[in-house]
Amino acid sequence: MNLAAATNENLAHTSNVLIYSSMAVYTLAFFAHIAEWVLGSRSKVGRTAAALTEAEGAGAPVKVQVAQQGGGTAVLDRPKIITRSAAGSRDVPDGPGAAGGTFKGDLYGRMAVSLTLLAFLVEAGGVVTRALSVQRAPWGNMYEFSITFSTVAVAAYLILLALKKNVRWMGLLLVTTVLLDLGIATTVLYTSSDQLVPALHSYWLWIHVSTAIICGAVFYIGGVGALMYLFRDSYESKLANGGQPGSFAQSVLSRLPAASTLDKFSYRINAAVFPLWTFTIIAGAIWAGDAWGRYWGWDPKEVWSFITWVAYACYLHARATAGWKGRKAAYLALIAFGCWLFNYYGVNIFVVGKHSYAGV
Repeated sequence: MNLAAATNENLAHTSNVLIYSSMAVYTLAFFAHIAEWVLGSRSKVGRTAAALTEAEGAGAPVKVQVAQQGGGTAVLDRPKIITRSAAGSRDVPDGPGAAGGTFKGDLYGRMAVSLTLLAFLVEAGGVVTRALSVQRAPWGNMYEFSITFSTVAVAAYLILLALKKNVRWMGLLLVTTVLLDLGIATTVLYTSSDQLVPALHSYWLWIHVSTAIICGAVFYIGGVGALMYLFRDSYESKLANGGQPGSFAQSVLSRLPAASTLDKFSYRINAAVFPLWTFTIIAGAIWAGDAWGRYWGWDPKEVWSFITWVAYACYLHARATAGWKGRKAAYLALIAFGCWLFNYYGVNIFVVGKHSYAGV
């Protein structure tokens, strides 16, 4: 074995160690997020969220007294009202967050974010060393695509936090998803470092696949927002109709942002990344013209990329139509993300075509 081959093998081993190490740190972040939610459920601030909502609907004063440690009371002012995004929607304040306003809950939440940042840096190191070991872009098969995808998804979450966006409530679900993604990648999808098939030897690999990964990661963030909107909207509807939500809703859903906030969040995220997905398809067509002599051949991957584009285009069009906001639009957003997931997993694993580079 020559020196270059030995170096590449050592880099590949280092990459594997870093990926497994990031999984260990993500696991610690997972438990820290669990502690944040558990401690936050004990907060009187968290339990007043429903009271604020009911008081708003009844026209009652929206200041609530909460007992403080050491005696005395504190008056909670009504949070800033969220402007409704659709006719007929409710004006409801955002929940107090996963920490529920408690000191310990917030402390564990900050620890979880710090651990997530550390895990992200370790995982990013694993992706970079994987690239160095194969001396190419680190997304030539599904294993490499998966570890890069989860890295970019966490990066998007951390960027939103750095921009002071109210997304820390997403941390537990994000870390859980990343652990599942890395678990599948390191067991089912793992492929040893190898060179690309001839069709992939192109600078378009850096452009086309990297944009596809970014789009998928951001679509995931938008999909989480749409899913949580459905749960929170059901919770708010039950309160508005005089119902009594269950213990899970009172403990968890009451701390999420308002349904109108989640609705706008999901829409803005999906709308922001849709032009990049359009570019991804165009870049893929140009690459196909260079590699295979035709820009479009109705290959399964091409077909499902187009189906995904149409689904998100329908979602964005529906959002501009008064009758397709709220729950209908959220369902459409989840269907669109489901198309992206099938394009990633289903087409690569179960469908044979020119894009069959799964490596499994």
